[in-house]
Amino acid sequence: MKKLLMHRAAKPVLFTVCLLPFAWLLYAAAADQLGANPAEALIRSLGDWTLRFLCAVLAVTPLRVLTGTPALARFRRMLGLFVAFYALAHLLSYAAFDMGFDAGDIAKDIAKRPFILVGSFAGLLLALMAATSFNRAIKALGAVRWRWLHRSVYAVAGLAILHFYWMRAGKHNFAEVAVYGAILAALLGWRVWEALRKRQAARAPRRHARAPIRGNTTKNIATSA
Repeated sequence: MKKLLMHRAAKPVLFTVCLLPFAWLLYAAAADQLGANPAEALIRSLGDWTLRFLCAVLAVTPLRVLTGTPALARFRRMLGLFVAFYALAHLLSYAAFDMGFDAGDIAKDIAKRPFILVGSFAGLLLALMAATSFNRAIKALGAVRWRWLHRSVYAVAGLAILHFYWMRAGKHNFAEVAVYGAILAALLGWRVWEALRKRQAARAPRRHARAPIRGNTTKNIATSA
C-alpha cells in the first residue's frame, strides 16, 4: 500500500478520478441527460460533490492515524483544492443559470434567502484556503496564522451542512442531510477526541516530573550519590 501511495503516478491518477464527476456532469448537460430541470440538477449535483470531497479531505487525517499510513497526507492538499473547485463551480452555476450573472439580483437573493448567504460565506472561506494552500503563502502568513486560517475548514463543514439543511427544509427532505451530517460529525468528533488525548498525554510527563520524592529523603540522596 505504501509503495502504491508513494508511486509517482498516484497523484495524477487521483487528479483524474477527482475530475470524473465534473466531466460526467458536463457531458450530461451537453447531452441533455440532466432531467426536466437541467440547471437545478447541475447546481445541486455540484453542491453534492462539494460535500463529498469535503468529507474525503477531512477523512485523510483520521485514516492516516488509524491505519498508520503517513503517505496519505500527500493527497490532502489536492483533495482540499478539489473541494474549493467544486464549490466554485457550484456557486458559478447558481450565478449563471439562476441569476444570469446579474450582481444586483444575486445580492438581493443572498439577502432574502439565508441558505445562500451561508453557502456563499463557506465558499469564500474555501477560496481563501485554496489561495493560501501553497508553500509561499505559509511563509508569507506565518505558520501560526496560516494554521488558524486553514482550521476554518471546520467552520466550512458546519456552514455546508446548515446550507444543505435549509435548502432541503422547503421540501422536508432531510435524509441526505442526516447522512452527511453524521459523517462530518464523526470526522470532527474524532479530531476533538484526538486533541484531548494528545493534551492529556502532554500533561502526564509534567505531573510525573513534579511528583514529590517519597520515603526517607536522606537515604534517597545518599543512595543516589
